[in-house]
Amino acid sequence: MNELQKESAPAGPPSEVYKSYLKDGKLGFQRCRGCRSAVFYPRVLCPVCGSASFAWEESGGRGTVYATTAVYHRDREPHNVALVDLEEGFRMMSCIEGVPVEEVEVEMDVAFAVREEDGEPAAVFVPVAKTGEG
Repeated sequence: MNELQKESAPAGPPSEVYKSYLKDGKLGFQRCRGCRSAVFYPRVLCPVCGSASFAWEESGGRGTVYATTAVYHRDREPHNVALVDLEEGFRMMSCIEGVPVEEVEVEMDVAFAVREEDGEPAAVFVPVAKTGEG
């Protein structure tokens, strides 16, 4: 991320800045200026070194499913809960859309997308085809 992008990053409480990225269709995360760790979910202190100095960055949105589970309901369709490892070095909890819950697999390649839930933007992931197959 260049200096101009850092300067134009939104200001405010970390959770509100994260939401502003989602409203723009982007996945924002923090990078600690002290130890350079990628930090997600946004916070005020680095969980690695304790620094309070962060830079906001935008993820490319590509990741791999680390873990997943299917959640079944009596009165509605099942959904999945997944942990996704992003290329920038952080892990986040979300869901995988566009594939039946039983077909979400560990090591599945996924890409970030934004969906609206209860009038608010939410981060989700969709499967992507692996390159070089065939």
